[in-house]
Amino acid sequence: MTAPISAHQLTRRILVAMLGGAGLGILLNLLFAQSVWVQEYLVGGALHVAGALFVASLKMMVVPLVFVSLVCGVTALGDVAALGRMSLKAIVLYLATTAIAISIALTLAGLVSPGAGFDAGQSQAEFTGREAPPISQVFINLIPTNPVAALAEGNMLQIIVFAILFGVAITLSGERGRHVLNLFSDLDVVIMRMVEIIMRLAPYGVFALIAKTFATQGLDLILPLLTYFLTLTAALAIHAFSTYPLLLRTFTGLSPRRFFSKLRDPATFAFSTASSGATIPVTLRTVEQKLGVHNSVAAFTVPLGATLNMDGTAMMQGVATVFIANVYGIDLTLFDYLTVVLTATLASIGTAAVPGVGLVMLTMVLNQVGLPVEGIALIIGVDRLLDMLRTVVNVTGDCAVSCIVAKGEGKLDAARYMDPNAGSVEQAASQA
Repeated sequence: MTAPISAHQLTRRILVAMLGGAGLGILLNLLFAQSVWVQEYLVGGALHVAGALFVASLKMMVVPLVFVSLVCGVTALGDVAALGRMSLKAIVLYLATTAIAISIALTLAGLVSPGAGFDAGQSQAEFTGREAPPISQVFINLIPTNPVAALAEGNMLQIIVFAILFGVAITLSGERGRHVLNLFSDLDVVIMRMVEIIMRLAPYGVFALIAKTFATQGLDLILPLLTYFLTLTAALAIHAFSTYPLLLRTFTGLSPRRFFSKLRDPATFAFSTASSGATIPVTLRTVEQKLGVHNSVAAFTVPLGATLNMDGTAMMQGVATVFIANVYGIDLTLFDYLTVVLTATLASIGTAAVPGVGLVMLTMVLNQVGLPVEGIALIIGVDRLLDMLRTVVNVTGDCAVSCIVAKGEGKLDAARYMDPNAGSVEQAASQA
């Protein structure tokens, strides 16, 4: 059996792999962009396969982890009323932070005016938008007509609803329900062990993903859209390092600095995969073992946040809307800005936590304010890099809201939160 890797060692290896992958990718893009062998066999072959295998292994764990953890979490609450109260708090917080995020993005974009003077005729790309479902259909789709199909398709909101109902039924079933709960408790331990096994491969997967991204995108595509890129990056930074710390300090009284010091793993995974859904196993592990959030809360707020909390994506929609409006010389009214805030906030409900989904959501926002959907073609080039950044913000929000809800429910271990070594392999071994 191999020796255990501490949390700090794993984090260092992932960061080194990320930097090494970025360096290799930029080098390949600058020196071997025209090399068929390098592009087909190294970038599109070895790096693509290694990265895809790693992401697939993470996604493999999402459905069983969310379902089993949420069932265990609901039964641990033991009080159906507490579940309803916790659900309301989490949903309100997620929607509120999304509204704040889009407001910050629109304000900053209004001050900077990205896209002013940009020639839309330079882009020959085309983009075909997919119409988003009406909000009424989103709520109807919350109830799975076939739970097995929902599990097979990874429909996260339907899985959450079914797991909650299943957990409540176990709680209300007395002695027979406890037999079922014992099975799920054992499954929870086994699945978390699988997550730990996969995380050993994280440095290699992150290296491949980052190297392929930079080898494919390079840095050239950023320069023509530098104002848009920097405006959105600044908005994301303001939200991540101002809004979340303020909410955390206000509602919990806990140290934001300690909070950010424990987010290196989920932030790195979110950046490399550009998918808050694929990052769920890492986020859940961090929230429970490092931040001290009880499983009964974390098992609900983390998967819900990966589906509902799209702060970074909403900010992209705000800045992109202003950018496209400036490019096409269309003036937006105050009502248009309010429409963007409301639409982007509601559009986050039920959106799949997968890379690039923000562009699909953006088509709905642009249609609501009468802007040409073809303008999305202007930002596709840099969207992959920005997608990675905004996913980090989304995951940060999931962790912050989990801590706030847990504190309000008396389910937060403050000592574990403040312990810099919480969640390490050494600590887990000493407590075993």
